[in-house]
Amino acid sequence: MLQDALASAGYPERILVACSGGPDSLALASVAAYFARRGHVHGHPVGVAAVVVDHQLQEGSREVAARTVSILEGLGLSPVQLRTVDVEATGFGPEAAARDARHAALEAAATELGCGAILLGHTLDDQAEQVLLGLARGSGTRSLAGMRPARGKLLRPFLGLRRAETLEICETEELETWHDPSNADPAFARSRTRVEVMPLLEDKLGPGVAESLARTASILQQDADFLDQLAAESYAGLVNRADDGVWLPEDRLRQLPPALRFRVIAKAAADVGGQQPGYGRLQAAEALLRRQGSAGPVQLPGNVNVYRVSLSELEREASAGRPTVPREGGGCGKLVFRHQRSPQH
Repeated sequence: MLQDALASAGYPERILVACSGGPDSLALASVAAYFARRGHVHGHPVGVAAVVVDHQLQEGSREVAARTVSILEGLGLSPVQLRTVDVEATGFGPEAAARDARHAALEAAATELGCGAILLGHTLDDQAEQVLLGLARGSGTRSLAGMRPARGKLLRPFLGLRRAETLEICETEELETWHDPSNADPAFARSRTRVEVMPLLEDKLGPGVAESLARTASILQQDADFLDQLAAESYAGLVNRADDGVWLPEDRLRQLPPALRFRVIAKAAADVGGQQPGYGRLQAAEALLRRQGSAGPVQLPGNVNVYRVSLSELEREASAGRPTVPREGGGCGKLVFRHQRSPQH
């Protein structure tokens, strides 16, 4: 699995293993250490470094991190860094905040050490849990597609491996693993999914549920990638830029299939500095296309306002010498996206 992941990434000469001390990431570190000792993967030279991130969220985390560093050094990985991060609230929950802080630390370490890839220890079980959480939130195709095997520098070689198999690797290699107590904390939705929901599904529906959910993610990744490509092409053909935002001609936007129309609206919001809108907010923005006359604004995450400017309003502004929205591609109204800056700006 690791060989295939590195092959797909073009055989980077130096890789970085992210390790928490848990069985999944320690098993991955052990496999990577094997290739580090060999010095190559399929004849391509490879060196393996590692990083342990201390989130400082639990008592004794510093000791756990230091012990993990010692284990990794014992495996022969070099260098092994310990990076301490401050997890700041982002409004998207503690798990997301910790992930953002961790990924920033990993990217910084990879840059400093000259690593072309960062290995993460997510397993098939993690992927299945991700799909279930997406279903519970009523998310779209991209969310249900789960985690990508590769995204930028991030590689997840173990997405086809069960969690029980990583435990077996650690037992075989006699590695002392750390079990994060938050993984069993019912305060977190992912923990409840892992400890309560998945075992219940396996019990009531029979074995193979996790594999089926992971297979669903793989299928939907292809679908989501294809739709995203079409949406990017559609957006590039529709977008018009103004000094204070972007706008889309509503007649051509209406002609798009709904699956593309919603994605194009989301891309416009991101283009002016917004965040990925939820489906409810996208519906509200898309509904502006069915309004009579100018309408809005609809607020989208990241301080983005979207509103409809009707053709008659454009004509009145032009006759009054106030062409606030460009009229190229006329004959219709516009869906306008602007970033609403905070007062200090």
